[in-house]
Amino acid sequence: MAEMVVTYVEGEVTGSRGKQTTVRFLVDSGATYTLLPHNVWHTVELAPKRKVTFTLADGTTIERAVLEVHLRLPEGEGHTPVILGEPGDQALLGVVTLEILGLALHPFKRTLEPMRMTLASSGAEPMEIPVRF
Repeated sequence: MAEMVVTYVEGEVTGSRGKQTTVRFLVDSGATYTLLPHNVWHTVELAPKRKVTFTLADGTTIERAVLEVHLRLPEGEGHTPVILGEPGDQALLGVVTLEILGLALHPFKRTLEPMRMTLASSGAEPMEIPVRF
């Protein structure tokens, strides 16, 4: 049986008041949004802005607060939406954040790599560009 390999990356989260903290994120290509653990978002003094209902893998639904933060990774930085976790939730780096930062998880090397960015102009026929790792 193949060994499951997980990828972690350290990032710096900055709240709207300028407070910062370093977080070790599990890179989860199956997660849509990035999740900040309860102690992290309290440390940088984030305040919930809105609630979103999420469906878990087993079909149950949960409600969590969502807002935007500034996130700096070794590979890039920018503002991204995050879920404000409950006690016991793990820090996850989701695909929305990866796409905002122009990054992709290399499936074999398990590293974050720059995405090949595409842009379609009006009037041009869309073309398929294969992704190569």
